[in-house]
Amino acid sequence: MTLEEIRSQFPITRRFNFQDHAAVAPLSAPAAKALTDYATEMAESSYLNGTFYRTVDHVRQAAARLINAHADEITFIKNTTEGISYVANGIPWVTGDNVVSTTMEFPANVYPWMNLEQRGVHLKRVPEEDGRVPFDRLAAAIDQRTRLVTVSAVQWGNGFRMDLNRLGELCQEKGVLLCVDAIQALGVHPIDVRAMNIDFLAADGHKWLLAPEGAGLFYCRRELIGHLHPTELGYMCMKQSFDSDERMIDLHDDARRFDSGAYNLAGLCALGASLNLLLEFGIEEIQKLVKLLTDRLAEGVRRRGWEVHSPRTPSEWSGIVSFSTDQHDLAALKKHLLDEFKIVVSRRLGRLRASPHYYNTAEEIDQLIEALPEVRT
Repeated sequence: MTLEEIRSQFPITRRFNFQDHAAVAPLSAPAAKALTDYATEMAESSYLNGTFYRTVDHVRQAAARLINAHADEITFIKNTTEGISYVANGIPWVTGDNVVSTTMEFPANVYPWMNLEQRGVHLKRVPEEDGRVPFDRLAAAIDQRTRLVTVSAVQWGNGFRMDLNRLGELCQEKGVLLCVDAIQALGVHPIDVRAMNIDFLAADGHKWLLAPEGAGLFYCRRELIGHLHPTELGYMCMKQSFDSDERMIDLHDDARRFDSGAYNLAGLCALGASLNLLLEFGIEEIQKLVKLLTDRLAEGVRRRGWEVHSPRTPSEWSGIVSFSTDQHDLAALKKHLLDEFKIVVSRRLGRLRASPHYYNTAEEIDQLIEALPEVRT
C-alpha cells in the first residue's frame, strides 16, 4: 500500500494533524465500518443471522497472530485494568509474597497490585533513572519471595521501551512470572509472547491498535490457564450451555474461562477490522515507519531548543516523544496547536507528548516542529 492508500483508511487526516495515538486514537475506516455494519444488522435482524460470534472467533485468531500466541490463550477484556486484575486477583498468593514493578507505570498497572497489600503481598517499585528503568536494578529487586514481575512494554509518560526479551529470560531463569501491560506497544512494536517468555499480557485497543475503547485482549500462557482462578464466574465461563438445566462449575479449559458474560460485540468487530488492517500491512513495516517519523520529530524538537525526555536508543525508542521547556505555558501551547494548526498532541507529566502512527507523514511532523516556539538558550 502507498502512503496515500494508507491515509485513505483514516478519515481524521482530512481535518487534523493527529499525533496523539498514545491517548485515544481515531478509528480506522474499516473499524468504523464494522461498527456501523453491526448497528445496521442488529437494528434490522437482531441476532438472527448469527454472524457476530463467528466474527469473534476470527478476532481471537487475529489477536493470537499479533502476539504469536495460540487462539485458545486469548480472550477479550473491556480495558487493560481488567486483564491485569485477572492476574492480580487470580494467583493463589501466600502472605510474604512480593511483586516487582517500576515507578514509571500507568495507574492501571499499579492499583491492582497495591490492592494485594491487604493480603500480605508487597509491591516493590523500582525507581526510574533518567527516564528509564536500569535493568540491573530491576533484576536486583527480584528475591526468593518474588512471584511475579509486572511492567509496561512501553511507558506512557516518556515512551521508554522495556527490553522484554532480556526481562523474559531473567524471569524464566529466576522462576518468576512475567505480566506485561502492552497497550502502548501493540500496533507498533512486534511482541512475541513465546520468544519473550511472557506469561500474561493485557491491552485495550483504543491506542495504537486504532480500535474503540472497551475492546481489548488478554493473553494467558496455556500452561498457566488452569492455575489462574477466575474472579468473576458466569455462564460464558462454563463448558455446558446456558440453555441446559444442569448447573455446575465446570470451567472452559482455555482462556474463555475468564469470560463471565456477554462480549462487547460491536467493539470486538471493530477491533478485528483494525487488527486485520495492521496485520495486512505488517507490524515490522509499521515499526520502521514510526521509527523514521519519531526520529525526525525528536531531532527537530531539539533543534528548536526543547528538551526531549524520551530515550531514543535502538532498544528503548517507541512511538512516544515527550518534550518540554520552562519558557512556555504548555497547556496554552497545546490548545494553540489545536486551534491554530489542527495539530493534536497531549500534555502529560508537565511535558508535551506527541505520538504519531504509521499513516502520519513527514510533512505533518515538520508542521508540528515549525509550530513550536523556539526556546532561547
